[in-house]
Amino acid sequence: MNKILVSILGITLTAGIARAQKINVSKAFASAEKQTDVLLSEIKKDTLAQRKNQVSPRTVENGQFKMVVSRDWTSGFFPGELWFFYEYTKNPKWLELARTYTEKIKKEQWNTGTHDLGFMIYCSFGNGYRLTKDSAYRSVIIQAAKSLSKRFNPVAGVIKSWDHNEDKWKYPVIIDNMMNLELLFEATKLTGDSSFYKIAISHANTTMKNHFRPDFSSWHVLDYDTQTGKVRQKVTAQGYSDESAWARGQAWALYGFTMCYRETGNKIYLSQAKSIASFILNNKSTPEDGIPYWDYNDPGIPNVSRDASAAAITASALYELSGYAGSEGYRAAADKILTSLNKSYTSKAGENRGFILAHSTGHRPAHSEVDVPINYADYYYLEALLRSRK
Repeated sequence: MNKILVSILGITLTAGIARAQKINVSKAFASAEKQTDVLLSEIKKDTLAQRKNQVSPRTVENGQFKMVVSRDWTSGFFPGELWFFYEYTKNPKWLELARTYTEKIKKEQWNTGTHDLGFMIYCSFGNGYRLTKDSAYRSVIIQAAKSLSKRFNPVAGVIKSWDHNEDKWKYPVIIDNMMNLELLFEATKLTGDSSFYKIAISHANTTMKNHFRPDFSSWHVLDYDTQTGKVRQKVTAQGYSDESAWARGQAWALYGFTMCYRETGNKIYLSQAKSIASFILNNKSTPEDGIPYWDYNDPGIPNVSRDASAAAITASALYELSGYAGSEGYRAAADKILTSLNKSYTSKAGENRGFILAHSTGHRPAHSEVDVPINYADYYYLEALLRSRK
């Protein structure tokens, strides 16, 4: 008789058996390609965006198609999607488009005013280099890592996230910042310069020490004192409250520490990722389909928006984690989330101006991008589809 090991997201797992529906990756990619063709046509029609030097599609909000300039934190996701299409199909059409849209954000390699260079440069140039080994892309990655490193404070031991709202905080560090460490790890591999690696390790270790509650949920924003290295305050910017668990923040944390284990082999990061996964997968507020509400602690649940982007990030991270943790549970949970996204959260053909997923929540407290399609949801959805095949 098989012994029941665990039950998460409504999936009963037995020894060596995981009952979860498998997604048809080929069909999902074909549908996503058609949607992206629509999106590309929308970009061509947006002449105002071209005049404003807007280079990448971000969302559709209140019926308005929105493009962004290269310095926007989301500018690298659409080029990354195009690289994923090329990776899956090997179609030269997607290679040419990926190169074109990646080139549009090249100048951001010199941007020292943001912590988001990992999102901007690694999702675009990083995927491009991985798939083509183009030496020009290698140079951009290295320069971007140098720019990001300038935001590191050795006393606090972390990379500063934001330069704005100094009336609220002095040296803010958000959980999202874990995602930008991959750029630094890659730069060390490309150059042999360990300084990038050491900064990434310091940031990860300090975040692991200070950013998490006993249940392994994460605060959104920590404010550091750069004279002493101590934490001044723990607050939120995009969550329901300072003490709540903002859904996308938990997804960033899971993905970030899983990636840190991949890059270092240090089991403390694997343990951290597994604990974060436990918080996410066993949270009682999550609906049966596995797609979380925008914040796990919003008292308005179930009458509040979901966040398909948090779900896509989580699914992608769980697929990777399943390869390290030796647990069928992570892959089964990822399969269920991905199947739910594909079945109930994808745009109908031709809708949402060509964005792939619907029903993401960007910044609910600011009433911004609530229940909308958004590019980072699409990026991690495609990545999850690719990872699901392994």
